[in-house]
Order: sequence, then structure tokens, then C-alpha cells
Amino acid sequence: MDRENSNIYSKTDKMKMLYEAKAEDVEFSAAEADADDLEAQDRALEADKRQLHEILKKE
Repeated sequence: MDRENSNIYSKTDKMKMLYEAKAEDVEFSAAEADADDLEAQDRALEADKRQLHEILKKE
């Protein structure tokens, strides 16, 4: 079975995918951030925690 075409991923594969998604090239300037930017950053961190929890729960 070709692993690249499979929809079944190992825990390691899932962690790599999550890390790669986090490594996107996005510029953030704390000096120029407003309240909405800071709130969005907090929401993103919470979403990452939930996603990681779901990945680990499925293993």
C-alpha cells in the first residue's frame, strides 16, 4: 500500500503535518499589533491545543 496516498497517518506523520502547518511564513509585529491581532493569536493557540488533543486522542 502506498503510504503517501493512504488516509491513515501515524502519530508521527500527524505531528509533522501540524508542525509544517505552523511553520508557514507569516510576519507578526507585536509593536504594531492591536487588540484584534492579539485576540486572534490567542484563538490560534487555543485551536492548536485542541487540534493536538484530537490527534493524540485518536491514537
